[in-house]
Amino acid sequence: MVRVDGELRPTSWDHALTTVAERFAAVKAESGSDAFGMFSCSKSTNEMNYAAQKFSRIALGSNNIDSCNRT
Repeated sequence: MVRVDGELRPTSWDHALTTVAERFAAVKAESGSDAFGMFSCSKSTNEMNYAAQKFSRIALGSNNIDSCNRT
């Protein structure tokens, strides 16, 4: 589903992923990489948390990463 004019509409995976990538790029261009943050769950595997932090640092360019490992 992709939001068009305030309404969710069915779409293909290719279109949905392209839309997300375009919107991420627009936010990054307008506000910089610090506009993004990543929160991962302590119940996820180490591998999933590693993948989340790699995505945040490489794809988004953000070091704003947190998990609730403190609890």
